[in-house]
Amino acid sequence: MTQWTSAVGAAQLARQLNAQSRPVGPGTRKPPAYRALAEGVRLLVLEGRVPVAARLPAERELALALSVSRTTVAAAYEALRAEGFLESRRGAGSWTAVPAGNPLPARGLEPLPPESLGSMIDLGCASLPAPEPWLTRAVQGALEELPPYAHTHGDYPAGLPALRQMLADRYTERGIPTMPEQIMVTTGAMGAMDAICHLFAGRGERIAVESPSYANILQLMREAGARLVPVAMGDELTGWDLGRWRQVLRDAAPRLAYVVADFHNPTGALADEDQRRQLVEAARSAGTVLVVDETMTELYLDDGIEMPRPVCAFDPAGSTVLTVGSASKAFWAGMRIGWVRAAPDVIRSLVAARAYADLGTPVLEQLAVNWLMRTGGWEEAVAVRRGQARENRDALIAAVRRELPDWEFDVPRGGLTLWVRTGGLSGSRLAEVGERVGVRVPSGPRFGVDGAFEGYVRLPFTVSGPVADEAAARLAAAAKLVESGASTGAESPRTFVA
Repeated sequence: MTQWTSAVGAAQLARQLNAQSRPVGPGTRKPPAYRALAEGVRLLVLEGRVPVAARLPAERELALALSVSRTTVAAAYEALRAEGFLESRRGAGSWTAVPAGNPLPARGLEPLPPESLGSMIDLGCASLPAPEPWLTRAVQGALEELPPYAHTHGDYPAGLPALRQMLADRYTERGIPTMPEQIMVTTGAMGAMDAICHLFAGRGERIAVESPSYANILQLMREAGARLVPVAMGDELTGWDLGRWRQVLRDAAPRLAYVVADFHNPTGALADEDQRRQLVEAARSAGTVLVVDETMTELYLDDGIEMPRPVCAFDPAGSTVLTVGSASKAFWAGMRIGWVRAAPDVIRSLVAARAYADLGTPVLEQLAVNWLMRTGGWEEAVAVRRGQARENRDALIAAVRRELPDWEFDVPRGGLTLWVRTGGLSGSRLAEVGERVGVRVPSGPRFGVDGAFEGYVRLPFTVSGPVADEAAARLAAAAKLVESGASTGAESPRTFVA
């Protein structure tokens, strides 16, 4: 029986390998070509960017794609087999593996288990601890309102009517008249995106995405079988390049497009009002459904920011723009409440399809979010959240500038993430070596397509004070090890999920 479950083409693997290659510094001995190739494949497997049990190209095909000899590829494959990262069988080819005792690498961004936090500084998850006392008050308020719902079956595929009305009213207050019939409550923003992808983008459909974009959403789309079409962001933090977007929407005709207009994850960019209007017009002309992620909308951090109108303001009926919101970033990631705003017929289709997925979102959490929004607790908690994120941002930026003066970034005015150029170092190698020195950081390629952004890492605003200083010091230590070539070799560090 065939042991592989997917395949990686020679051209795709070559792009990923070439993207993570780096120049050898003075005084550093260049490893043999086969060793460098084996290490590159190993790193892709450890980061989850090439899945386990993926069939690799034949030696001759990969040699041609990389412009190296077949002997080099054969020696690299043999080294990977010896290390446990490759298995082969005559007639079935060679496929990726992990050595016995290693956990399987995941392919998205997941939080570090709490038991590991004592020795590891986690810069992988862009989420803050729950704001108190608002979380406790919200849960207590929800418990008081629970009894009438406990006498029902508890399944509300579209969401609790009270919360749908509340969310609709909030959109109306923002200048976009909205009915409850235009709202579906979901299990987080990821639940919303999963439902949208399954309804609109079947296997093989094209989805246009910002480049870079949020890693977990990109992986969700890949797992759904979508063909991702990357569209480069504008320079610095200026939002979108509308010329590129028009060209992609016209030439590729994607079924969906996914964007984060407010404090983009990972770059922190804020699209202006004219960009929003133009993108909606371009999507409408191309027949593309535009999915707008608003999870960072309320996390403006600097004084004097005048927020543009929401993207859905330029399509109030919701026929072109589907808006996704969530309590996870603005309030707490443990509050798995998200929502979709769209045209009523789209909402009905999403609700109908949900019967084959999760049936509905937990009632208690919906009641808690509704309580927060009804009593003003939401605004109070989000204000505290902004203060925490602002303090963390400023502390992290100061520490990185002190410890890593060659690293470059533009300071975002909101959101939870800093997108950092690493002075020519490989982000993948920094992520690997960082784990050894006690700091967990996601590499740039996780936020791109086919190995893009190897020279970047994403740093979230989740630490402050002495912890921010120590995180930057550990990143500096990792950078020195990468510069010295200490990340090469056959040893296998503990695999992590960034």
